[in-house]
Amino acid sequence: MKCPFCGFQEHKVLDSRPAREGAAIRRRRECLQCERRFTTFEEPERPRLLVIKRDGVREEYDREKLLNSMVLACGKRPVSINSLQDAVDRIEQSVYDQFDQEVETSQLGDRVMDELYRLDGIAYIRYASVYQSFERPQEFADLVRKLQKDRRKSKPAAVEISKE
Repeated sequence: MKCPFCGFQEHKVLDSRPAREGAAIRRRRECLQCERRFTTFEEPERPRLLVIKRDGVREEYDREKLLNSMVLACGKRPVSINSLQDAVDRIEQSVYDQFDQEVETSQLGDRVMDELYRLDGIAYIRYASVYQSFERPQEFADLVRKLQKDRRKSKPAAVEISKE
């Protein structure tokens, strides 16, 4: 591996520790030429996974695309990038446990909705409104009512949305 600063190929490992709930290893390294420090992450290579889109087209699974869709739903919400990365880790583990080589977008979308539901009600509603292709305001309102009802059962006052 080349140093990202000078391109020299020899370095020493200063520290290694588990990252992302044990799914990766974080290593702190120091270049033996320029003596600058940098961090690397190692994770097992997963088998190739294809995502079957609604129109039947298959494309290679892209972790960043999934994460970015969740980041977009969580825009200006109090949800950390670390919690979103952990959620993507759980989604990936679930998908790799259940599917061998192909997964439908609906399966991924359902898992994203489950994770966002637990993280932030507003992000969940934002994602659901796009993922479920709402066409009428009533569909949106129904989802908000369902979320309010569910949240009252499990965590009082977790999501407060005006009833005006």
